[in-house]
Amino acid sequence: MSTARAARVPASAATPTAPGDGGRFHSGPVDVALLTVAIAGVSLSAPLAAATVAPALAIAFWRNAMAVGALTPLALWRHRGELRGMGRRTALLSAGAGALLAVHFGAWLPSLHMTSVASSTALVTTTPIWTALLLRLRGHRPPTLAWLGMGLAILGVVILTGVDLSASPRALLGDGLALLGGVAAAGYVLLGAEVRRSVSTTAYAYVCYTTTSVLLLLTCLVAGAELGGYSGTTWLRLAALTVTAQLLGHTLINRVVKGLGPSVTSTAILLETPGAALIAALWLGQMPPVAAYPALAVILVGLALVIMADGKGASNDPGRVERSRLSRTTLAESKDPG
Repeated sequence: MSTARAARVPASAATPTAPGDGGRFHSGPVDVALLTVAIAGVSLSAPLAAATVAPALAIAFWRNAMAVGALTPLALWRHRGELRGMGRRTALLSAGAGALLAVHFGAWLPSLHMTSVASSTALVTTTPIWTALLLRLRGHRPPTLAWLGMGLAILGVVILTGVDLSASPRALLGDGLALLGGVAAAGYVLLGAEVRRSVSTTAYAYVCYTTTSVLLLLTCLVAGAELGGYSGTTWLRLAALTVTAQLLGHTLINRVVKGLGPSVTSTAILLETPGAALIAALWLGQMPPVAAYPALAVILVGLALVIMADGKGASNDPGRVERSRLSRTTLAESKDPG
């Protein structure tokens, strides 16, 4: 492409806007399929954690530390140059996402022992609301349809888990920690979407999980959580938790957030709650409550509304149309030897 032609193409044509900020990366069936696998992976988190005889903070640490160990050969072999060339801003955002993931685990898991599981689950799954509010602070205005969809999806979780808020100081502290876990998860998803604009999934996940592991290790040492002395069965379950919930769950979520955007991704994660209930029924013989089935339907309807709002917002964005046209022009001119 000639210099004159390149000069006519604005920078916005070459660099797509962040997902959820008025422009979207192209998504397709592959993203949806990977998100389905990711939801299945994180849905195994609660049943596996419940069956693992180890402190909650230690479980959180080991699932991240083992993930770092699994990613290290790939990261240092195929992504070493990318890691070395990662700019300061990108590195800080990746580390920030890791810190927020550590806060999510460090706040939510202890809350399960301070308040009811129902309250903790209902409060930590407010993530889509916080995601939308944080996007609003960045200048993005979620359409009414998106708010309605997020509200319906969270209502589905409430139908399944119920709301059992207690007035005791310990329970209120647990409720506050669960809410903090939901807010931290929203920040984690948003920072991940920002970093994934220019960084591969492996490089981002490696920096993110390493930061999470270090912070959770320090938390375990301060809290006195036992990090070893487990049975062979416990180590196998920790490994299974790492493969399913962390590598196939969180890592694939980090992969698809680039195409689907943070609003759709965070709302879809709500399917973890009924998914965990169904897995517990099949694996542990714990039959889900009757409310699980209508709750799943309500969550799916809410997710569908969010996806519709996301697609409608993209199609009505004239800037996105212009960016797409300019991108096609740039590609065509790049093939022109003149």
